[in-house]
Amino acid sequence: MNNRYTRISKVLNLLIDFLILNISLYTVFLFDSGVGIGDRIPAIYRGDVLLLNLIWFYCGSINRLYEDIYRRDAVPTIRIALRCLLLYLLIALLLKLALVQFDFSNKFITLSFLLFSVLLLLWKTVFLFIRKPTRWSLINYKKIVIVGAGPLGKDLYNHIDQHRQYGYKISGFFDDNLDLRYNGIPILGRVEECLDFVEENNIAEVYCALPDVAQDKIKYLMRETDKRMIRFKLVPDVKDYFKKNFMVELYGHLPILTPRREPLEDKANELLKRAFDIVFSSLVIIFLLSWLIPLIAIIIKVDSKGPVFFKQLRSGKDNKAFYCLKFRSMTVNHDADHKQASRGDARITRVGAFIRKTSIDELPQFFNVLMGDMSVVGPRPHMLKHTSDYSELIEKFMVRHFLTPGITGWAQVNGLRGETKDPAYMEKRVEADIWYLENWSFLLDLKIVVLTVWQAIRGSKNAF
Repeated sequence: MNNRYTRISKVLNLLIDFLILNISLYTVFLFDSGVGIGDRIPAIYRGDVLLLNLIWFYCGSINRLYEDIYRRDAVPTIRIALRCLLLYLLIALLLKLALVQFDFSNKFITLSFLLFSVLLLLWKTVFLFIRKPTRWSLINYKKIVIVGAGPLGKDLYNHIDQHRQYGYKISGFFDDNLDLRYNGIPILGRVEECLDFVEENNIAEVYCALPDVAQDKIKYLMRETDKRMIRFKLVPDVKDYFKKNFMVELYGHLPILTPRREPLEDKANELLKRAFDIVFSSLVIIFLLSWLIPLIAIIIKVDSKGPVFFKQLRSGKDNKAFYCLKFRSMTVNHDADHKQASRGDARITRVGAFIRKTSIDELPQFFNVLMGDMSVVGPRPHMLKHTSDYSELIEKFMVRHFLTPGITGWAQVNGLRGETKDPAYMEKRVEADIWYLENWSFLLDLKIVVLTVWQAIRGSKNAF
């Protein structure tokens, strides 16, 4: 029954998406061409509409938009929809360049894409709310068994039981210690009885969580599951080394475990982030700093003696030092390279208090971004002395230097900015920076930029 409803929902999603696409195309066509409602669409355009429908079908297929519609969580669902939309727009524009016979204008493609995007994302949001009450009951769960009821097997049981979106339902354990039944553990039989039970009860997969010392039993299960066409998964006992997800690579037959995922190690992601930095910083420099720098320079010079810009060595990517630029917000002093600004700091000038509060003092760092020393979004760069001090106090402090430092970052938009007297406060900032390192995405960068602008307008209590 559940499987039938899943198929119906998948078909319904597919049909509604195509209905929204064609409504968007038809609506923009009416405004763009002057054709009346109900008038026959010229044959020359019907072929183009069909082509755009095929493009959307291709985008949805390769991104698996219509797969696992109940198992997939809300954020991944929206993320995949956005990925499909961007790919659809790219292919449509490329098609316009490549095919002379493609008659829709760039204006038509852009307007229909914007309308389609708004309606599609609205529909996906509505669907996520509709499915919420019945989501778990409509998942077509796969039945699995776990071989080994030791600590590793029980950890796996608890994890799968708490994460129903995986789509698994555990039938029970197989273990040679049958006395574990008296501890409330659902032991179905001994290890050698496992495979017969799997074949007789239509079990989808076998998870082996036996300890390393049971090598003979593990090899037996691997051999026999292949013979009987049963899917087999081995759970290695590495939980004492890694307390979170890790990456696995094979060097020949040797598994290599990496304790953290780094999306920006992918060259494509790195190039995308760098392209965004260049475009964004260029726009800021041309349209904002070109007139703001002379204005701020005059105000700073009138307010106090000293240079307009403050230049300081800070720790960059791979802990390489670079000169970070700021508008000068303090009187010239000899403590700048080892003493943080604090609330009520006598060194801060009248103009400096305003530009620090509004983060205007950070704007010259867009030149650092353009030169490649910094990124728009990333961990904030620290003074060399603070890097040296905190690397001794905080275990994972230096991990943040795997990234290019940023003008703003995940820590900053979560309120972790300003003076850091307490090492525990700095530790939270480091945790936020490492979370960003492991979870980077282009959409996350855009979110951080928007939140930063909002906070600059609203003001932050930690900015002084």
